Amino acid sequence: MSSQTLREARKYEEAFGKRIPKEEKPAFHLAPWVGWMNDPNGMTYLNGEYHLFFQYNPYGSKWGNMHWGHVVSPDMIHWKQLDPAIARDNYGQIFSGSSIVARIPEGANTDDPFLAETLVPGNGGEGDFIASYYTSDNWRMPREMQEMQSYAVSMDGGRTYRKYGAPVLKSDGRRDFRDPKLFWYEPKQQWYMIVSADNEMQFYSSKNLRDWTYVSAFGDGYGVQPRQFECPDFFPLNVDGDPTKQKWVMIVNVNPGCWFGGSASQYFVGDFDGEKFVCDSPKETVKWLDWGKDHYAAVTFANEPKGRIIAICWMSNWQYANDLPTRQYRSQMGMPRELFAYSVKGSKEIYVGQKPVDELNSILKPASVSVEASTVNFGNTNAQIMVELDVKNGSTFTLSNDEGEEVFFSVNAGRILMDRQKSGIIPTQDFVSETWSPKPSLGTNIGTWAPVEQLIGKQDTYHVQLWLDICSVEMFVDGGKANMTNLVLP
Repeated sequence: MSSQTLREARKYEEAFGKRIPKEEKPAFHLAPWVGWMNDPNGMTYLNGEYHLFFQYNPYGSKWGNMHWGHVVSPDMIHWKQLDPAIARDNYGQIFSGSSIVARIPEGANTDDPFLAETLVPGNGGEGDFIASYYTSDNWRMPREMQEMQSYAVSMDGGRTYRKYGAPVLKSDGRRDFRDPKLFWYEPKQQWYMIVSADNEMQFYSSKNLRDWTYVSAFGDGYGVQPRQFECPDFFPLNVDGDPTKQKWVMIVNVNPGCWFGGSASQYFVGDFDGEKFVCDSPKETVKWLDWGKDHYAAVTFANEPKGRIIAICWMSNWQYANDLPTRQYRSQMGMPRELFAYSVKGSKEIYVGQKPVDELNSILKPASVSVEASTVNFGNTNAQIMVELDVKNGSTFTLSNDEGEEVFFSVNAGRILMDRQKSGIIPTQDFVSETWSPKPSLGTNIGTWAPVEQLIGKQDTYHVQLWLDICSVEMFVDGGKANMTNLVLP
């Protein structure tokens, strides 16, 4: 980032950032100190720090002028602000991407990552560095160069970056070609990149992170229609914790396409052999990582020290993201969640669940509430609490405050519903738009719902966790087998 750009960002931050009262910002969700935030980018771990980069506009609280913002944390909960990491350049704005930890293998005749013929995963040693890939976006370029994949390296823990120069991968002529996610595939001893290419995902392989070879594509006709594929991720998970039953999971964030309107995180489960990804499910099968309206651009950490697959999403929806009524800053990230794969008795499908990471247990103590008490009132304060309930099938309950604002829940007809139409400020009609039901007999509701009977199995009672933080409610049912993330604006 140029010194002039940095000075301008700091000047803006000093002028406006300190005016935001602490009580008006989320307590345990990451929000920008000032300006606009969207997609999490470049999430990785190195030398005791979790790195989270993100789409960032340091000059205003609406989308535009994209940089990579940067925060670090020892635990994914307490974040420290650093200077923006990667600034826009002549190739365009800095769009979404990913980071990995790599090193030059012993015996190489160079210590420059941009010259090495082979790069391998880092081993925790002094020679480890962060390699980041991002999309350079510039509508003024020829069509095949409007979105290209660029490469940069940081030798000092993400504090400063050296760019490779010209982008190293351009599209086959598609306008939409973005959001590279890198991963190491051990059987072939090489790096792979999965890139969003309009309505499909494309795989590329490389030994040195500079020279890329096209491998294959996936997505034609799969999943929800119509939609634009964005922000991919790709990783293996053990089904039901069994290492002999491993499946590959492809996260495909789509916009538009969400059943409840706008953007959402979809996923596919299948097998990968280094050449092709083969999905286990029929093309028309749709699986959502989260069943709310405010869970998008979910991606995972690379190099996680405990081997966990941990995802963070952008907690918003493109239908109304620019209209949220916050001051000097706009948007926040979802809680970090550990992903797991599981089966359901009587079904051939494999599903992916999400549970709050263990580190969050130190933040809030649970407030157990009897389901017989159908209303939980938080008085006149902004709640920052985790509520646990055992909810009987056919029951309803409400979270409310003294202002008469409420979030309504019901469990019925094989699904759990969250309704926020009376939760406070409603920035646009899309915030409470009527949902579409795949089963007409169920009717429609003003809210979002998850098919708990399909995802968990038919039960008389479901265990529910609700995490509340100023302007959001995140719901986890039966340990995270069904999830729902929604903003509320009391």
